Amino acid sequence: MRNTFLVLILMLVISCKEDVKPEEESSDLSIISTKDIIDFKVLDSKFITNKEIWGNLENELSDFTEAKYNALKPVILEQDIPTLQKYVAEGKLTYETLVKFYLFRIRKFDRENEMSLNSVISINSRVVANARACDIRLKDKGLRHPIYGMPILLKDNINAEGMATTAGAVALRENMTKDAFIVERLKVNGALILGKANLSEWAYFFCGECPSGYSAIGGQTLNPYGRRIIDTGGSSSGSGAAVAANFCVAAVGSETAGSILSPASQNSVVGLKPTIGLLSRSGIIPISETLDTAGPMTKNVRDNIILMDALFGYDVNDKKSVDTKLINGYYFKNSYEKGLKGKRLGAFKSLKEDTLYLNALKDLKEEGAVIVEIEDLDVDLPDFIRLLNLDMKKDLPAYLENHANDTIQVKNVKDVMVFNKKDSLNAMPYGQALFEGIVADESTEEKLESIKKTLKENGRQFFNMSMDKYELDGILSINNYHAAYAAVAEYPAITVPMGYAKDGEPKGMTIITKSFSERMLLEMAIQYEQASKKRIPPANYQ
Repeated sequence: MRNTFLVLILMLVISCKEDVKPEEESSDLSIISTKDIIDFKVLDSKFITNKEIWGNLENELSDFTEAKYNALKPVILEQDIPTLQKYVAEGKLTYETLVKFYLFRIRKFDRENEMSLNSVISINSRVVANARACDIRLKDKGLRHPIYGMPILLKDNINAEGMATTAGAVALRENMTKDAFIVERLKVNGALILGKANLSEWAYFFCGECPSGYSAIGGQTLNPYGRRIIDTGGSSSGSGAAVAANFCVAAVGSETAGSILSPASQNSVVGLKPTIGLLSRSGIIPISETLDTAGPMTKNVRDNIILMDALFGYDVNDKKSVDTKLINGYYFKNSYEKGLKGKRLGAFKSLKEDTLYLNALKDLKEEGAVIVEIEDLDVDLPDFIRLLNLDMKKDLPAYLENHANDTIQVKNVKDVMVFNKKDSLNAMPYGQALFEGIVADESTEEKLESIKKTLKENGRQFFNMSMDKYELDGILSINNYHAAYAAVAEYPAITVPMGYAKDGEPKGMTIITKSFSERMLLEMAIQYEQASKKRIPPANYQ
């Protein structure tokens, strides 16, 4: 069944200090040992079908045969963005063909068959036409962002024109919107919006005892490394699974506390949770304006850098948005291949029973990093759930008023609960316990500000005591084990595949640094990735 640290980081904060069981590394991902198949209460969506998802795109794909698909597999599968752009420049590939390849692959694998992952909720009906336009504009001279023409999936809590933004909830099934700020940035830089990815409903702050990756609209997201066996992580589960299975070049997720780091680790991809304020949150369905951020999820660190560069920009309508021109050296245009030499990194003594973690430390040392053993500090995060309750109570109505479609009838959390009770079997099969907690939680603005202040101070204390004492550049963790501390500290974190347990379950090496140190973070991550080369594509999706 699910790992306890993945069940719901938002319900614990506790899981950040859980005991870690030793893991043995495996390179044979065709063996999933003796894990039981998970008997999900709900598997497939009751609200969408392949016919509804594909619509007139069936005509667009009529000339794309199985033979074309198979011929393109070695050209596209597992390739990074610079390689794909090189193939386009050489005439081996067009953006239209690239889009059709991913559409064919999603239709082939994602729903209503024995390989289904339920990772994609909707497809952009204009994406093939947009790809053709990218091919035509190639004739014009001039510099283009590397993201140009690359098909990107968006987590379905991010507004995008032409597709409903649902957060996986039936109440928002018809929520047709304008583009979120970060989607505008993607389009300005030439990216193609391929579609929307499934997620844990309401970003995993809704039902309490439900499995990660479930939403009423999208059904149960499954992990390509072990369907119904290995947890997908939450809440950006569809983004993680789709990237892992090569359903897109890359995807955008969002995180409050672990929702990028968890599914990225569980699906053996790279996930970056940036410093809060680097990416706009305007037009993204919120949990907490204090902690929420979007972030890139990719097969490799180089693509992560490219997608992050395409996403960020100053948003006057987001009060935490930072003018990136003030951040010295943030732009990732130059060499970043020697990021580990001389870097001092803290390794938790409590995690060194994990063989994969130990192997990662060895790889880091061989690349020139200095590893310093540190202890877990006994630092509490009081009222963490209350922060989320109180923020969402005010932030969701603000989204619904300013960024949702005018036809949406629900105006707050209580309205959503009432709506769900009209068809509880389909709209809330696992209940809505966390929403009940939001409605019940009452407090003053002064108390909320006090909670925020304490949590931020405690989160930074957890990292800074070791970082300052030992003059560390970063802290090394596993998956999302310390995601809650990074969240409240507002520190960035990246997870990079570090191998597979003997039962085939992926794990990630997670690096956490201080605010606005993304350039250093990504430099370290890309060198570790290139030295270790741990990612292996899921065996059944090659």
